[in-house]
Amino acid sequence: MRKSYSIGEHLKFIIPSIIGILLFITPMKTEDGFTIPIAILANWVQDQLQDQLSLIMMIIITITALLTILARALGNEKMAKTPFFQKLLFVNWFWTITRVLAAVFAIMVYFRIGPEAIHGENTGQLLLDSLLHVLFAVFLFAGIFLPLLMNFGLMELFGTLTTKIMRPLFKLPGRSSIDALASWIGDGTIGVLLTSKQYEDGYYTKREAAVIGTTFSIVSITFSLVVIAEVGLSHMFLPFYITVLIAGLVAALIMPRIPPLSRKSDTYVNERATGIEEKIPEGHNSFTFGYEKAIGRAKKESSFYQFVKEGSQNVLDMWMGVAPVVMAFGIVALIIAEYTPVFQWLGTPFIPILELMQVPFAQEASQTILIGFADMFLPAVIGASIEAEITRFIIAALSVTQLIYMSEVGGLLLGSKVPVSFKDLVFIFLLRTIITLPVIVLFAHIIF
Repeated sequence: MRKSYSIGEHLKFIIPSIIGILLFITPMKTEDGFTIPIAILANWVQDQLQDQLSLIMMIIITITALLTILARALGNEKMAKTPFFQKLLFVNWFWTITRVLAAVFAIMVYFRIGPEAIHGENTGQLLLDSLLHVLFAVFLFAGIFLPLLMNFGLMELFGTLTTKIMRPLFKLPGRSSIDALASWIGDGTIGVLLTSKQYEDGYYTKREAAVIGTTFSIVSITFSLVVIAEVGLSHMFLPFYITVLIAGLVAALIMPRIPPLSRKSDTYVNERATGIEEKIPEGHNSFTFGYEKAIGRAKKESSFYQFVKEGSQNVLDMWMGVAPVVMAFGIVALIIAEYTPVFQWLGTPFIPILELMQVPFAQEASQTILIGFADMFLPAVIGASIEAEITRFIIAALSVTQLIYMSEVGGLLLGSKVPVSFKDLVFIFLLRTIITLPVIVLFAHIIF
């Protein structure tokens, strides 16, 4: 039997959800192409604080390291009095050392101390003076406004409507479609943050969170434009993006069905989490049942204070929990990419495969195949000088579909609550490369 609701209860779901859709999922045209309002707000903050952001991020990362050491000194029992800070600051020794290392790196980069390998233009400066500016601003607005997407029923409605697509195709709950959409139009970082929060709140199992975080936190349309422009093929954006979407779809169909993702347990973050009721009861269709669940979820939101508190905690969680991981792992990965031939050696086995696929300049192209694990932009930078357009097209498309790069999404995933290890990320990156490369090469041969 369907319930009846007051106008106030309808509006409590509808108004915050519409604002959430407008901020996170609605494309807006700017001078640089299409993006979402959250990204526009983030860009505005970056412009306003351009000269201060490196200092701000260095201070945040350093304070995080000092507070983490203090939390270890105080012990778990004393920290338990403030559960939020206990979870944020009382981390195991591996993450404590990572945060201290990140603080040392941040100070060295900001003051240009020590070897250039650490504070160089293509290593430390790339992170502290560029990427972390973006993360500061995106985290600020995404963190504050994320509850609009998560807490007022939008996930419940979309989840019920899209379950019949997401379950059979990707073995995922319907609400994961929102994560994918926010990533696709906005930014992959937003998808990771959304997935992490949903997992913590008990809506995704460990397997589902791992699959969504590594498969659906797709590269935004905006950044894809930057990559294709870097290899001098902006005029081919449409065929390029269609190729990326099809290759990504093939990977999304295969990845959840093979290890390591298929081996993740279908258990929740704790015993209290029960996941999502997806079975539609009698007397309902998917819309009416989804709408009922949405209003039920919105009714639980009791106060504006709670909304502000949760948004502020999200921001602190992202700044202090994620930024140090990106700094520490990102610098190490970029140093290896920039100053050692490791990625060239690792790319050598791909030379005969590329030759077999009739890709011109196979040897040069092979050097770009695995270097994307350090940073997604590196393959495009290295591949930009290759003469053959088809090869540059393949390199650009592959770098966008690999998804796991340590300077951002990889570091974010390790710093988030999504249950994936560094070893998982290495395997997932390699598997995505092996799965998407033939698809991309096939389309490249059709297009050229």
